Amino acid sequence: MTTENQLPPTPLEALRARLSTVVAIPVTPFREDGAVDWDNHAALIRRLVEHGVEVVTPNGNTGEFYTLTEAEIRRAVESAVAAVDGRAEVMAGVGLDIAGAVAGALDARSAGAGSLMVHQPVHPYRSAEGWIEYHRAIADAVPELGVVLYVRDPRIDGWQIAELADHSPNVIGVKYAVPDPVRFASVARDAGLHRFAWIAGLAELSTPGYWAVGATGFTSGLVNVVPQLSAALLEALRGGDFTKAMRVWESARVFEELRAADASADNVSVVKEALQQLGLSGRAVRPPSRVLPEDLRVRISELIAQWRNEGWL
Repeated sequence: MTTENQLPPTPLEALRARLSTVVAIPVTPFREDGAVDWDNHAALIRRLVEHGVEVVTPNGNTGEFYTLTEAEIRRAVESAVAAVDGRAEVMAGVGLDIAGAVAGALDARSAGAGSLMVHQPVHPYRSAEGWIEYHRAIADAVPELGVVLYVRDPRIDGWQIAELADHSPNVIGVKYAVPDPVRFASVARDAGLHRFAWIAGLAELSTPGYWAVGATGFTSGLVNVVPQLSAALLEALRGGDFTKAMRVWESARVFEELRAADASADNVSVVKEALQQLGLSGRAVRPPSRVLPEDLRVRISELIAQWRNEGWL
């Protein structure tokens, strides 16, 4: 509701508010021959939306972005836009070289996505000035799309984020994935706590700590498997009920610890194994990921049984 002296939010301001939620990172399902199963891709995204997910990020890390071809990256966005059918925001992942990222951004705009998530630059030598210019080139190519930065480098500070947004006002959010909530609190306040949507980028395991110091949304791969659990965590945190949030956290803990083990080597494989056991998708992944060994498959079976007992499934 607006008053006579209060202007309605701009489209980018409204988008920034919508990002304060669970940001789902869907998997990219593969057939046994290694090709993407596009029918299953659409079905998995429809399931997310039917369970109340409001933001979907095709071509995220859980979607195995770095293993996808240019054509697959483009089609993943098209598939997501068609699957959500206007019921959720599609935030397309783009990255790698500038030319490729800009091309991906233009393709995402053409497909109907409303925003971008720009992957952390993978160049081994990164300056602060170069980091700003990299993101500025991508953001300025699609000024009508909202842009969310994926920050995994602890050297990136709030002043750099603010400087980038001064140049490119469509930079409206930050997916923060540095495992240091104290650093996050400082960066968010230096950049502008209320200027950006601050999204906890390390999934459910880290979300309560980041929420306590300023995050208003979080990314999730678990939501592909147990969307009710992710939704319950969001509800508890929004309500300020940290006791309830930590009870939900306990239900997610083992699954997320399996994903994070060994420098997140099985991050995607754990999600896909659970989807396989639920009959929702296959377990196939592309190298350098691996299909889970039998002992970890048993752990996933035990977790699924636990979630059923707890009423999450």
